[in-house]
Amino acid sequence: MATSKRIADEPAYVLHRYDWSETSLIVEVFTRHHGRIALVAKGAKRPSSSFRPVLLPMQPLRLAFGGDAEIRTLKSAEWQGGHTMPRGDALLSGYYLNELLLALLARDDPHPALFDIYSDVVQVIASEHGEALQAALRTYELLLLREIGLLPQLDVQTMTLAPLQPSTRYTLVPEGGLRHASDADRAALDGSQWAYLQAALDLGAPFAATLRACAAVASELKPQLRALLHYHCGVTTLRTRRMMLDIQAL
Repeated sequence: MATSKRIADEPAYVLHRYDWSETSLIVEVFTRHHGRIALVAKGAKRPSSSFRPVLLPMQPLRLAFGGDAEIRTLKSAEWQGGHTMPRGDALLSGYYLNELLLALLARDDPHPALFDIYSDVVQVIASEHGEALQAALRTYELLLLREIGLLPQLDVQTMTLAPLQPSTRYTLVPEGGLRHASDADRAALDGSQWAYLQAALDLGAPFAATLRACAAVASELKPQLRALLHYHCGVTTLRTRRMMLDIQAL
């Protein structure tokens, strides 16, 4: 629920920004204690604005804001340092993280654990490439889906709740959860691999363990998690995915 009191020193990341007027911006941010919210940054487009150099994606911020309307007013924004702006594949990956949050999180719905995971993933993708980057993205997808209640239990068959057999192959599908894989399901994992992922997710601080678990199976997880995310986002292709394909075509 929106609040009329002023909030100060709130950890946040910019997810998206767009024009509000000739001089102002609307900024969608992900905050630790208040979830996804929209803020008007008055005068942010002016060359002299203190907002201009800090309202950037994937940069850790501390914000002050207030108001009781759906779009609140940004009072101050301070950069917290930590890493430089990602580039190339890492930058596109960061936009992908943001697109998922915009598509799947309701406004004013706090997810402090997910905020911390997002922060961890941003730090990884700002410094890593290749396989490490892919493992970080799969970790984020799994933990995001679990946090918002869209990931089935990964150590049982979803429809029957029967335990997975360690050497039997299973696949994750949008409407059926985990089920026996067909011979054509090349991305399927065996029961022991799914159980290892579930054990990592069940830890009190799951990020590092899930990152390790994803490292060995990131390529197999990618198409399965992509299909699940597209299903819940209600799209066939996410905008960042389309952008990446267009760049590769060039």
